[in-house]
Amino acid sequence: MIDLINIEAFILAAVLLNLTPGTDTMYIVSRSASQGLGAGSYSALGISAGILVHTILAALGLSVLLMQSAFLFTIVKIIGACYLGYLGLQILLTRTKTEGNKKEMPKQSKRKIFVQGMITNVTNPKVAVFFLAFLPQFVQAESGMSASLSFLTLGLIFTTTGTIWFFITALLASFTTAKLRGESRSGMILNKVTGLVFIAMGIQLLYTES
Repeated sequence: MIDLINIEAFILAAVLLNLTPGTDTMYIVSRSASQGLGAGSYSALGISAGILVHTILAALGLSVLLMQSAFLFTIVKIIGACYLGYLGLQILLTRTKTEGNKKEMPKQSKRKIFVQGMITNVTNPKVAVFFLAFLPQFVQAESGMSASLSFLTLGLIFTTTGTIWFFITALLASFTTAKLRGESRSGMILNKVTGLVFIAMGIQLLYTES
């Protein structure tokens, strides 16, 4: 049995939280702006997959261990920050290829973009802490064994609302920057800005407190 309370309030809160700009949104915007809707869409799917991983960990109680252990929290935080920094440097150091008079960034596979988005979310301990602080407010205190199922249900709702918003974000970001990507110099600048944004997100993650 699923023991949830104030489910309507949860859905409203989930939508509002998804609309709040954060690391995930910045990641999708950066990908969409520099590489187009396809890259942005697979980034969105990767982020959503990462949220599902956090949902499962929260349901299993593993996120509690992460939240209570300063050492584990720091390790995950450093891994996430280093990964974002690596992605940023990779973009900054990648040479553009020339097609006629137009310079472009080498295309990345959809699978690679998806995996990068998922890893970016999974290695962000802030998401795990958020799930443990937010979801229990909508689960009956005496739910017992059904608490895990309740967590999974809330996580799926949050993931669904988030995925819808992520796709809207990718569409808007790719559409508004389409003209810039079509110009050689502007496209190169967008790519470099994307790299710098990733590095900045990594630095910001390092200062995250448990």
